[in-house]
Amino acid sequence: MEFSFLLYKIILALVVFGISLFVAMYSTYAERKVAAFLQDRLGPNRAGPFGILQPLADGVKMFMKEEIIPTVSNKFLFILGPSLAMLTACMTGAVIPWGKSLIINGTSYPLQIADVNIGVLYLFGVVSIGVYGIMIGGWASNNKYALLGALRASSQMISYEIAMGMAVIALIMTTGTLSVAEISAQQSTGLWNVCYQPLGFLIFLICAFAETNRTPFDLPECETELVGGYHTEYSSMKLGFYLFAEYINMFISSAIIATMYFGGYNFPGQQALMDAGVGHNAIVLLGVAALFIKIVFFIFFYMWIRWTIPRFRYDQLMNLGWKILIPLSILNIVVTGFVLYLKGVI
Repeated sequence: MEFSFLLYKIILALVVFGISLFVAMYSTYAERKVAAFLQDRLGPNRAGPFGILQPLADGVKMFMKEEIIPTVSNKFLFILGPSLAMLTACMTGAVIPWGKSLIINGTSYPLQIADVNIGVLYLFGVVSIGVYGIMIGGWASNNKYALLGALRASSQMISYEIAMGMAVIALIMTTGTLSVAEISAQQSTGLWNVCYQPLGFLIFLICAFAETNRTPFDLPECETELVGGYHTEYSSMKLGFYLFAEYINMFISSAIIATMYFGGYNFPGQQALMDAGVGHNAIVLLGVAALFIKIVFFIFFYMWIRWTIPRFRYDQLMNLGWKILIPLSILNIVVTGFVLYLKGVI
C-alpha cells in the first residue's frame, strides 16, 4: 500500500511538472497572440494551423542554437544560475492543491504532491531562493549590463516580498492556518477570501507582477537600458531555462492567487451538484477544471497588463514598494486584527 501511494505521488509530481512545462510553452504562443490581438495584428500563423506549432519550433530553435559560454565568466555559476531558476520555479507547485482527493477502489488519492501544514512558508521560502538563480547568472556572466539587471531583480524581489508576505499574514489571520490545502478547503462554503481580504488581494497581485518580473515591473530585463538584463550573455537552452522559469512562475503564481483568494478548485453550484447525487470523482474533476479556468484568466490578465501599461522608472518602482504597498499591507493587518477582535475571534 505504501509503495503504491509513493508511486502515485511520483506520477503526480511528473504530471504537475509536465503540465507546468506545457503551460509555459504555450504561454509563449498565447503571449504573442494576445499582443497581436491588442495591436490589431495576426501573430504567429505559419507553423501549423493558426501557428499552433510555433512553441515547438521555438523549442527546437533553442536546442539547435550554438552554446556560448563567455571565456571571462565563472563557468560553473554561469550554468548553475538558469538551472537554479528553473528548479525553484518547478518546486513551487508541490504544495498547491489541484483538487479534492479522488476515490478509486475505496482508496483516497489527493491531488496535491505534498500537503504540509506550513505550505505558505514553503512557498515563500522557495520563491525567495529563486532570486539567487537570477543573481548568480547575472554576476557569473561578468557583464556590466547583466550585473545591473541582477541587482535590480534582487532589490525588486526583496522589496516586494515584504509587502506580499504581510498581505498573506492578514489572510492567515482570517483563515487561521498556514496550510494551502486548508485555505482552499475553507472556501468550499460561503464567500471566497477575496471578499474578506480585497486590499490584501490587490497588494498580493501587484507584488506577484513584481516577483515574476512582468511588465510594468520588468526593469531587470529592460531592453532599452540593459540590452537584455541578467540573461544578456546567455544563449541556447540556458536562455530558454530563464525564459521558461518566468512563464512557469507566472503559471504557479496564477494558481496561488486562484487558490488563496478565489476558492481554488471550488466553484459556484458545487454543493447543489453534490445534493443532486453527482459522483464524487466527477465533482473533483469539475473542480480541477474550475481551477484551471481561473489560472488561465490570471495568465491572460498578466499578458493584458504587459501589452497595455508601460514600464515604470526604477525609482517609481521602489517608491511604490516601500512607500505605498508596505504601509498599506501594515494597515491591512491592523484593520484585519481589529475586525477579528470585534468578532471575538482573537
